[in-house]
Amino acid sequence: MKVLHVITGLGAGGAEQQLRLLLRHLPGGHDVVTLTNPGQVAEGLVSDGVRVAHLGMAGNRDGRALPRLVRLVRGGRYDVVHTHLYRACLYGRTAARLAGVRAVVATEHSLGDAQIEGRPLTRGVRALYLAGERLGRATIAVSPAVAERLHGWGVAPHRVHVVPNGVDVDRFAFDARARTRARAALGLPADAFVVGGVGRLVPGKRFDVLIAALRDLPDDVRLLLVGTGPQEDALREAARRAQVLDRVVLAGERPHTAAGPDAVDLPALLSAMDVLASPSLDEAFGLAVVEALAGGLPVLYVTCPAVDDLPAGLAARAVRVPCAPASFAREIRAVRDRRADDRPPSPAAHHYSIARSAEAHLRVYASAMGAPTPGVSTR
Repeated sequence: MKVLHVITGLGAGGAEQQLRLLLRHLPGGHDVVTLTNPGQVAEGLVSDGVRVAHLGMAGNRDGRALPRLVRLVRGGRYDVVHTHLYRACLYGRTAARLAGVRAVVATEHSLGDAQIEGRPLTRGVRALYLAGERLGRATIAVSPAVAERLHGWGVAPHRVHVVPNGVDVDRFAFDARARTRARAALGLPADAFVVGGVGRLVPGKRFDVLIAALRDLPDDVRLLLVGTGPQEDALREAARRAQVLDRVVLAGERPHTAAGPDAVDLPALLSAMDVLASPSLDEAFGLAVVEALAGGLPVLYVTCPAVDDLPAGLAARAVRVPCAPASFAREIRAVRDRRADDRPPSPAAHHYSIARSAEAHLRVYASAMGAPTPGVSTR
């Protein structure tokens, strides 16, 4: 089976990192085309032996990109075209159909109740999404919550397959040496209590809540934010106004797997943390939470379908918190007071095995190609 993956960009975001991890576990031939931004994940894919093409798209309305993509799809003689993220789903589905590929699959990574990848869900955004959806044969929803949103929009239930994101539990296992190395690299004291936040620095992630909470926490508490985005300067200014700027570290984008034994990648940064805090009000899955649980971290979250969809008892170290600075400050204090050195992976992380996710993807591909398969669900 020969598959082309079309994605909007290949920076160090959750969907992009998930694609790289998935391709490490899927058999067959897989190529990738990115519409824009061939960033850290593109470099990682190439080092993995994956062929990556950059379409060089100038903007959302760069119509010249479509014929280029059609030629690429047609020339590759692909059995399946798999699209990821809003813009790539629109262009990729259209190009696949124009090129004569009928087995078109899309993954919906980031559909929330009120936004999709940070875009407000206006009537126009929804109409354009649904028009593109009709050009494909299957849509993968990364959680039952996303599937329910799609059903509510009118997408036929038989076209939606629930396949949760996967995590490489061993890669995120707690590493004491990586903890020491990462803290030294970032200037974090060895004895500090580190609250972590992972994700795009955008208003919807509500990292401002953690900065406000930091004002009411002891001086040994530090805040480590991993990611980049348009709110970076605003968060830095909020920390300055709250007089906690010297206790906030903005670490930027970090890959899941970095070259070299001394690299400070995302797993190393999770090892450096003492608790992960996720104040986002609107999530499609919550991959950072699952990765933190794989690293044995306690987690404080506002919304996380990945946790809420688990069988009872699998995520004992994850606590739901109201999205308010006082609530996070209270729960962070509680974790700080009972901190422990033992950090085994949570059973929740094993539930979201990347191997299970890869097997489910293969069943969706077979279904899209017309092979008789049972319904796909890995809940």
